[in-house]
Amino acid sequence: MNKRRESAITLTVFLALLVGLSAGGYWLIFRLESATPLMMSVGLAAILTCLIRGHELASLGWAWGSWKYQWLSYALPLGMIATAYLLIWGGGFGNWYDASFVLERKQDYHLDSWSDGAVIAFHFAVTATLSFLLLLPSVLGEELGWRGFLVPELGKWMGYTGVSLVSGLLWAVWHWPMIFMGIYGNKVAPLSFQLLAFTLFIVANGFILAYLRLKSNSVWTAVIFHMSSNVFMQKFFTPMTEGTAPSAWFVDEFGIVPALVTLLVAGWFWRKGRAELSPAIRNPVAVPT
Repeated sequence: MNKRRESAITLTVFLALLVGLSAGGYWLIFRLESATPLMMSVGLAAILTCLIRGHELASLGWAWGSWKYQWLSYALPLGMIATAYLLIWGGGFGNWYDASFVLERKQDYHLDSWSDGAVIAFHFAVTATLSFLLLLPSVLGEELGWRGFLVPELGKWMGYTGVSLVSGLLWAVWHWPMIFMGIYGNKVAPLSFQLLAFTLFIVANGFILAYLRLKSNSVWTAVIFHMSSNVFMQKFFTPMTEGTAPSAWFVDEFGIVPALVTLLVAGWFWRKGRAELSPAIRNPVAVPT
């Protein structure tokens, strides 16, 4: 059978399983009040596709690869998010820091005698380590599908730009039902604006993640990047920011500042990816560095 036809069938099987399993995952959000089953549905769709189509599970990128890509995958989201929030605080779109949030952390950690600065530093350390590691099962479940399976499979059809754009858009659209249902997002900015900012943010990250996955030949780069992005955005910088009247338009995954900062970084990776990956992408393997 023609290789492109084989790949088309494989992608069709994956997308069909993704739709079915994600529907179950969305139902379980309301039953279990947790998004973990939904996130894991993506990886389950990838694993089942491999089993049905006779692909080796090793093709999902289980090898660890070079440590430099793993460290980059951890540090890069932290740097981008920190830059975005420095711009937010400096521009008056939010204030450093939310005293009520810090007080709650003091009580949670039983550190009432500590200064605010010491509690903030301790909370950052917990976020960067323990909270980060607790995301592993759900994020691994999701990234096995998007970057473990989908990115290399799309690479049989198109170059780096197409792979990044298609995988990023699918990743964004997959989240949209949560935004429509009010599970994800904020209650201030219009839904259309939130969808735009979120989609820009996710697609831009998709360009970076596709580059890291294909350069390292390891799904762990995507897992680490995704965990780092989620934990620092959701557990530290956003809740640590004291809101002002326009904050909802600028902060978090639904605000314009993180989206624009990520787009700038993604542009740099896009240029690198076009130069380094496109000629070899139809046989997605690690690219020598």
